Amino acid sequence: MDESLTQRLRRLSSAEDFLVFFGVPFDEKTVHVNRLHILKRFYQYLHKTEGLAGLDDVELFRRYRELLIQAHSDFVRSTPAQEKVFKVFQDAEGTQSVSLTSLRDSLAERRQQRGGDAPQMVAQAPRPPQAG
Repeated sequence: MDESLTQRLRRLSSAEDFLVFFGVPFDEKTVHVNRLHILKRFYQYLHKTEGLAGLDDVELFRRYRELLIQAHSDFVRSTPAQEKVFKVFQDAEGTQSVSLTSLRDSLAERRQQRGGDAPQMVAQAPRPPQAG
């Protein structure tokens, strides 16, 4: 019995696996740096594309391949920061800021939780063995 396309796809795990399976030529350096971004974008394209459910395996393969090519090419011509696939890049252009005041307050709060200032540890040189 032949496996369905969906069953065969379940065995794939890496971006390289998907690209090879669908016969998409790719640059190893681009994929190495962007593999998770490519797979996430492919997933996004799959979920935005209507009409996939009613297709036979041959047509489904063709459509999946087109979407994977599109996902891959997004990162050939752009960067993860520009594409903003993951939340870290969507929030404040990938940068987060913490004020110095909030850091001081946080440290003071931790000291209070520990019962005041932590005792200072002083390293002592080991004593040489006594001649006996």
